[in-house]
Amino acid sequence: MIPAVGGRTDFDVLRGFARRRVTEKRCELCGSAIAPDHAHVLERLRHKVLCACGPCSILFSHRSRDSFLALIPRTARQLNSFEMDDLVWNSLRLPIELAFFVKDSVADRTIAYYPSPAGNTESLLNLDAWAEVIQSNRELQEMQDDTEALLVDRTRGHRTYFIAPIDQCYRLTGLIRKGWRGFSGGDRVWAEIDEFFRELEAGAYA
Repeated sequence: MIPAVGGRTDFDVLRGFARRRVTEKRCELCGSAIAPDHAHVLERLRHKVLCACGPCSILFSHRSRDSFLALIPRTARQLNSFEMDDLVWNSLRLPIELAFFVKDSVADRTIAYYPSPAGNTESLLNLDAWAEVIQSNRELQEMQDDTEALLVDRTRGHRTYFIAPIDQCYRLTGLIRKGWRGFSGGDRVWAEIDEFFRELEAGAYA
């Protein structure tokens, strides 16, 4: 008979260890165990986000823009004085009013994406209109290639703009992909989108 310790048998303890080993996060660069609140690194060619431990994140924080791996920033910046009227927005020719814009160093151009139930969808960008946005908002020139994006929420009367880490943009897409229901998405997913932006704003700097 297996003795019980503190109300649990040895099998219970072993099962607990096994579950922890299965769910334990690992650095995708060196294999070390990492905390839940860990850094991310972007693989530029595949636009893939990799989990990184502390030492690896420090290593890739010093890599040049020519490196195929780049550390993703941890914080967002809210753009409270961002200038974009409806005419300029419409000239970007995006089908919805939720999108992010990122400078792709491999393609050497800015690409517009909008999150959808099918994932990130690329939209052809009116380059003249985008040049006007850049000219009116000089802070966009400080965005890091590949790892930061201009994230725009103009849905339901919102006018919210962030320079956001690319992994946060992907997280928003995952939220929509998982929670969207029917034609309009449903109240639940829009509540989750609002919560996402509240969290982003709470962790952003001015």
